[in-house]
Amino acid sequence: MREGQGREGPGAAGTGGTPAAGDANDPYGFARVVELVRRLRAPGGCPWDRAQTHRSLRRFALEEAYELVEAIDAGDARHLADELGDLLLQVLLHAQIAAEAGAFTIADVCHALADKLIRRHPHVFGDAEARSPAEVQRLWTAIKQAEAAQAEAGPAEAAAAPGRDLEDASPDVARGAPAALVEAYRVQERAARIGLDWPDARGVRAKLNEELAELDAAVATGDSRRIEEELGDVLFLLVNAGRHWGVYAETALLGAVRKFRRRVRCMEEHARRQGRTLAELSPAELDRLWEAAKAQERGRIQASSAEHTSGIRPDARGGKRG
Repeated sequence: MREGQGREGPGAAGTGGTPAAGDANDPYGFARVVELVRRLRAPGGCPWDRAQTHRSLRRFALEEAYELVEAIDAGDARHLADELGDLLLQVLLHAQIAAEAGAFTIADVCHALADKLIRRHPHVFGDAEARSPAEVQRLWTAIKQAEAAQAEAGPAEAAAAPGRDLEDASPDVARGAPAALVEAYRVQERAARIGLDWPDARGVRAKLNEELAELDAAVATGDSRRIEEELGDVLFLLVNAGRHWGVYAETALLGAVRKFRRRVRCMEEHARRQGRTLAELSPAELDRLWEAAKAQERGRIQASSAEHTSGIRPDARGGKRG
């Protein structure tokens, strides 16, 4: 049975059929908000919510996560509670979309999380020992690595899993503060509402050429502060150009990072089959492996393009509801 089908929603006696607060059977209000989201997505619900897909909601998941970090940094408990709710809404929307497709429900999400918490805390729910946060972290990391090895390559190949060094080297900078690309997009959206914007992408593109020339001039001087400033201007304009083209710069860059990682993993796999590592290869050999990885990826994309009927439709356009 799909989420919300074949049963009455919790709190159905609320005003106008809206689930009511204070239900003794729902002390945390979770069933109430799950039902509200189901109603928003149901026939006769909210046109904006009904139009959303996993893909169209990606940018909002990022934005809400960064806004939550801002609330934490501000130390405002009321603001924090509000942002936690906004992030929870993203979880519930994705779960509801999946439930409608018969993929999984919010109950599956919750039970999977509970199982994972038990599995990754054997020092609480099992016989393992961890007497300090550092010991807990080591235990947690070991369990995660074992899970990843079992899921991806099997225990025997865990130590040689390609791309591991690249993953471990990923910085945590963006996880501790609002991402600059997200903030730039939000600022530009607000500026556009009051007319501080180009009428179309051609104006942004022309300005980008101008800023690139200024960056070249700054690089020629060797002045690191000036280079940083001009590079920032170029990045800011690229975000705005993407906005005009209907592309969210944050997810575009994340996609590029993932593509780079996939290709490096492929290169590592080719090198491993030869009994070598990437560090042992010459620049020419690295170039050949890079081109081979690109060709292999293009082949996979072409082979799967005809079968790409996942049900995740192109982005539903429309602004975020506050």
